[in-house]
Amino acid sequence: MAYLPNTDADRRAMLERIGVDDVSALFRDIPERLRDPDCGLEPPAAEAELIAEMRALAGRNRSLGQWDCFLGAGIYQRFIPAIVPATTGRPEFYTAYTPYQAEASQGYLQAIFEFQTMVAELYGLQVANASMYDGATATAEGALMAVAHTGRPGILAASTLHPETLRVLDTYAAGRGATVRRIPRQGATTDLEAARALLAAEPPAVVIVGQPNFLGALEPVAELVRLAHEASALALVVADPVAAAVVEAPGALGADIATGDGQPLGIAPQFGGPTVGLLSCTEALVRRIPGRLAGLTTDNQGQRAFCLTLQTREQHIRRERATSNICTNHALMALAATAYVGRLGAVGLEAVADISYRRAHRLAALLGARPGYQLAFPAADFLWEFVLRCPRPAAEVAAALATEGILAGLPLGGVDPALADCLLVCATEMTTPAAIERYAAALPR
Repeated sequence: MAYLPNTDADRRAMLERIGVDDVSALFRDIPERLRDPDCGLEPPAAEAELIAEMRALAGRNRSLGQWDCFLGAGIYQRFIPAIVPATTGRPEFYTAYTPYQAEASQGYLQAIFEFQTMVAELYGLQVANASMYDGATATAEGALMAVAHTGRPGILAASTLHPETLRVLDTYAAGRGATVRRIPRQGATTDLEAARALLAAEPPAVVIVGQPNFLGALEPVAELVRLAHEASALALVVADPVAAAVVEAPGALGADIATGDGQPLGIAPQFGGPTVGLLSCTEALVRRIPGRLAGLTTDNQGQRAFCLTLQTREQHIRRERATSNICTNHALMALAATAYVGRLGAVGLEAVADISYRRAHRLAALLGARPGYQLAFPAADFLWEFVLRCPRPAAEVAAALATEGILAGLPLGGVDPALADCLLVCATEMTTPAAIERYAAALPR
């Protein structure tokens, strides 16, 4: 705390106010072995030696383009048109901070306005905000919107949501005094009878479901939305934005809130981040929306101008009325998504989804025909991800294929021990027919 301008008396007063005797008590929840670990660093090196060491470390990485990649599970390898990095790499965008002063940020504010419009159109809803950190935090913020709007503390979430989204949701809910219950799955999708029983036992603020879900399957969203509304709850759909171009949009199915991760929209996988969170809602919920919302107006000369229409965090309004403590929007990543969607348009997004669908189904047919391998949920409809059951632990299969330059998918044993023999496999428009053939031929018996 040496860098803070607090006196010893200041520190004693703060510790007394929160009821602890020493600063070290603030870190008691961190395991002792992690508080002051020995990093085992070598003695300081000269600049030239340090650069050589860093290059050697970087050389151990293999870029995704050097593999046949069948990984998905929330982060996808999709084609990125050259216009996307050309736009985001412009210095006026790349080096800009978030647009606090609207009059100095017209270009960025216009890009955000276009981003909001595209997200709202994709999800079939009236309003979208300027972006969130990622899909998981967007979903958690959307759930808290529903809690604030309905006055109910309960959140009912499908267990088929991404497990990381569920963990973030649990964390957000705990901090706001809300509770999260899980709807079990039946096969690859949400159990509707269990959902009915949970809704009848304790009506929640919101019902949350993914489309498609973590296992790649298409959920009965329309039925879940109807069940939520019958219980006077809101419905939140966590929707893949590319999938939203070819399946019915959340808004068209009656959803009140839609969230998602914008990574498939022109953002490289980059070891999992950064990405951009998408959040859209009905106009009735606009005053509950977190973060920022850019709007269109006219200046004092009657010309078109963009401004931050809504800022509902505690830095801008009274703390008790703030919808969220989110500090910023992911403006550069939102810009990438805007350039991507603007370049492809509706027809292009549909083509991306169609090619991905065809290649994934070709892959599933080939893999499922190999001796000992089968689709874990053959009755489930899917777009470009599916679960493959293997004749031995999936982690062993993935490790064996990695030696052949194939990233086979995500072994699911770490998510659900009952699926230890299953791989979550993905194909996109970047998955070549030759790579599909190599995968099928390389599967170990």
